[in-house]
Amino acid sequence: MGRVLIIGCGGVASVAIQKCCQNSAVFQEILIASRTKAKCDALKQLLEGKTDTKITTAQVDADNKEEVVALIQRYKPDLVMNIALPYQDLTIMEACLACKVNYMDTANYEPENIDEPAWRAAYEKRCKEEGFSAYFDYSWQWAYKKKFEEAGITALLGSGFDPGVTQAYCAYALKHEFDSIETIDILDCNGGDHGYAFATNFNPEINLREVSAPGSYWENGKWVEVPAMSVKRVYDFDQVGTKDMYLLHHEEIESLAKNIPGVKRIRFFMTFGQSYLEHMRCLEDVGMLSATPITYEGKEIVPIQFLKALLPDPASLGPRTKGKTNIGCIFTGKKDGKDKTYYLYNVCDHQACYKEVGSQAISYTTGVPAMIGAMMLLTGRWKKPGVFTVEEFDPDPYMEALNRWGLPWQESHAPVLVE
Repeated sequence: MGRVLIIGCGGVASVAIQKCCQNSAVFQEILIASRTKAKCDALKQLLEGKTDTKITTAQVDADNKEEVVALIQRYKPDLVMNIALPYQDLTIMEACLACKVNYMDTANYEPENIDEPAWRAAYEKRCKEEGFSAYFDYSWQWAYKKKFEEAGITALLGSGFDPGVTQAYCAYALKHEFDSIETIDILDCNGGDHGYAFATNFNPEINLREVSAPGSYWENGKWVEVPAMSVKRVYDFDQVGTKDMYLLHHEEIESLAKNIPGVKRIRFFMTFGQSYLEHMRCLEDVGMLSATPITYEGKEIVPIQFLKALLPDPASLGPRTKGKTNIGCIFTGKKDGKDKTYYLYNVCDHQACYKEVGSQAISYTTGVPAMIGAMMLLTGRWKKPGVFTVEEFDPDPYMEALNRWGLPWQESHAPVLVE
């Protein structure tokens, strides 16, 4: 049915590629491309003979539009799955536009160099006008909407778990459970233990930048920003237990505020242990989380990139990690004139994920929805020209696929609410 170019071969991409190969009726042919072709070749070797999907590999620099265009023109895919870094979203979108090929990714754009003058000027203008200061936002990708419409192709943004599945949960709740949604609390709990004193569960550079930034939430039509990690709540998560969680800025808040009519408040919380927070504060205090280059012994280095080289590779955490994740959305709103509460969530077991695809649950919960989003596009279930986030499409086939492909959802009609 489909011929897909997959850019990226890290932890999340590895899961997505393996799930594509399990779904070979839809993903008949895939080309795995990365800066390091040897990683692609190793994954191809692992999968060959275990799938009907035809796998080829290539080397590509996803920062180089011309290289990506040349690869697309040579392979002629029906879809490009961008599972590289958020830094490369715009380059790959530009290449897809040039070749008139559908596009999807798992996280919205942010720049690698936050001191680049043109970006910085646009960023400071946005901070002033919108009221939140995170380095990532949808404006850069939403700006391509008209171009994708004119080209007759679809860009699906953020089909991971959060963003991604959480937005499908919102669309499903609005379609089936509510006449109107008033509040949404997105709760991301990782109850896993990898045994290291300090490590990040996905790309350290992206992870640490996200966590050390000011938190923000949407309330009564505007952004409210608070100091990093200053809003703490405690919640008892099904199958995980009681955890401390902290309010963060997160990208799906921005699109949900636009696409869920009349919503009054949207917040995002993520769990962190005290040891993680102490390590992070120390690293921040000494400047190791900085993305601004410094000169050391005559060479220019970026502190957070140097730190990334010192920390364990997230892809190596799989065999060590035990425990479960619990990620979902708690809603309040109205149905038939009455107040209603509702909770949609998924519980995922780290060791079960490792047994299936050699990965911990953080990569699994992002990689599986990447495959599902791609499947929605390839099968035509989600197809309209332009640039869209997950909640803008019919949630039902996506929700059905979550149950089938490894991320079954659970629901509660009487959840404990977050203060």
